[in-house]
Amino acid sequence: MTITADTEAATETTGRAAASRFTKLHDFGIVLSVVVIVIALSVTTQTFLSTGNLVNLLDQAAVIGLLACAATLVIISGAFDLSITAVLAVSAIVAVVVTTHAGVPAGMAAAVLTGGVLGAINGLVVITVKVHSFIATLALSIIYRGLAVILTAGAIVYPPDDRVTAFQALSWPTTLGGITAASLLFLVVAAVCWAMLAGSTFGRRIYAVGGNEEAARLSGIRVGGVRVAVFAISGVCAALAGLVLAARGGSAQASMATGMELTAIAAAVVGGTSVLGGEGAIWRGLIGVLLITLIGNGFNLLGWDTIYQQVVQGALILGAVSFDRLLRGRRS
Repeated sequence: MTITADTEAATETTGRAAASRFTKLHDFGIVLSVVVIVIALSVTTQTFLSTGNLVNLLDQAAVIGLLACAATLVIISGAFDLSITAVLAVSAIVAVVVTTHAGVPAGMAAAVLTGGVLGAINGLVVITVKVHSFIATLALSIIYRGLAVILTAGAIVYPPDDRVTAFQALSWPTTLGGITAASLLFLVVAAVCWAMLAGSTFGRRIYAVGGNEEAARLSGIRVGGVRVAVFAISGVCAALAGLVLAARGGSAQASMATGMELTAIAAAVVGGTSVLGGEGAIWRGLIGVLLITLIGNGFNLLGWDTIYQQVVQGALILGAVSFDRLLRGRRS
């Protein structure tokens, strides 16, 4: 019996060690992938490490990065939000409309408020109707796109000529090495989300709800409230992304950012956020954004056919999900 107990203990210890190694690989394998791509592009191109390209790289990551912050928070809470780009479009349109009548600051504030309200509606629908968030937010995204069409009558909307310059302020370069205001906004939002998730009671509740909803409820956590709050934050991030896109183009329309929600979810998943909820981090989502952005930048610098870019991204997503499943199997 003693031998059997010792054997079982040794087996358990070995299993834990293996799981620990897999966890480290799960955490830092994606970082290694980014490092490899950076080195490869630095060696094969002459412009990758130029200041202009690096600033452009960060600017390209701003919109998808804001959406990835939203997607990461929602996925960790055990849900999905397929409506973020529809919320983005409605918020951007509201920004233009309100700017026309009340000025740029009011337009930007109205856009953020719209994003938060629509996000909260998403959360309320999910917890009230009790339909899977994937289906609920898919349906809501169709509704929001329809609302965007109604608001614009299917046309592109522009701010008044005397307010276009101020409206496009987020697209301006700053004195910090030419980094755009949109890039700084992205970095600030990412830092706030990171600090909230990693160092606050609310962040711990998000992990608890995503890891085991019933256990979280029994421990006294208001699961519904957490879900609504997370979706509201997701909506605010989407609205900020909408302001960035509208500033770049000086306009807004109902079809803005169509399909980009899948790229945001892909960035979160590729970065190591578990699709089953309860595991992940903002930094992982940001690494996923960087990896996807680097792939696109590399294809452009090397002159490769961008048709194959989608194949590479799809393979990354499949590999990330498969590895997450393997990791969970090792842990159990």
